[in-house]
Amino acid sequence: MIQLERIGKRYGRGPWVLQDVDLSFEPGELTVFTGGNGSGKSTLLRIIAGVTAPSSGRVHGRPKSVGYLPERFPPGLRLSAEAYLRHLAAVRGVTPPTDLLDVLGFHGDPTAPISTLSKGNTQKVAVVQAFLATDLVVLDEPWTGLDTAASSVLSDLVSSSAATVLVTDHRGTARGLAGAREVVLQGRVGATGVAIELNRVSDLTTTVIGEWDGVRVVAATDGRLSLLVDATVSDRVLADALRLGCSVLSVRT
Repeated sequence: MIQLERIGKRYGRGPWVLQDVDLSFEPGELTVFTGGNGSGKSTLLRIIAGVTAPSSGRVHGRPKSVGYLPERFPPGLRLSAEAYLRHLAAVRGVTPPTDLLDVLGFHGDPTAPISTLSKGNTQKVAVVQAFLATDLVVLDEPWTGLDTAASSVLSDLVSSSAATVLVTDHRGTARGLAGAREVVLQGRVGATGVAIELNRVSDLTTTVIGEWDGVRVVAATDGRLSLLVDATVSDRVLADALRLGCSVLSVRT
C-alpha cells in the first residue's frame, strides 16, 4: 500500500501549493484526482511518482516499478519511438511492447525521432511508456491529444490494469470508469483569479516570481511556470515577467 503522510509542497518561499495531504492507495486501485485549477493535482502526482520531492511529509511504500505520464511530454527527444520504448522496457526489466502502439492507432514513423511526431502520436508513445510499469502508473491528463479510438483504448488500459493507477482528467472520462475512486483536492487557496503560463523560466526566476504578492505557483517544470494570480495584480505580473525574460504562453480568466 502507498501512503502519503502530511505531504506539503511550496516553491522557494512562495505560498504552499499543497499542505498536510494524507492519503493511501491500495494495490490495483484506480484513483481519479479532481479539483479546480491551482488545487495541486499535477504537483501531487509528481510527488507520488517520485519526480518531485515534497517540501514536507513523506511517501511510504512507493514501489520500484513506476510509470509516469506528465501533462506535457518532454519535447525534443531525439530517440525514435521504438528505441525509446525498447530502452525503458530494458530499464524496467519487462518485454518491449510489440503491438500497443498499433492498438492505439499510431500512424507515424516509429523509427523517426519523437520530436518530429505529431502531438497525438507523441501522446500515444507517452501512454505506452507509462504502462511499461507493473506496480504504479501515474497519468496526468493522459487523454489530452488523443483521438476517439485511442481514447477508448486508454480507458480500457486504465480500468483493466493490475497496477495501482492514479490519474487526473479535466474531461471527466476517468470518473466514469468502473471502480474509480474520486479524490477532490481543494488546494490551499480558492482556484479563482487569472491563470498564467510562462515559458523560458529559470529556477531563480521561479523563486523570484513565487515571492510576488498575489501570485501562487501551481507548477514549475521544464522551463515552464504555471501561476494562479489575483486579478488585481495580473497586469503587473505579466509586465514584470516579460521584463525578467519570460515569454507568455497563455492567460486565462
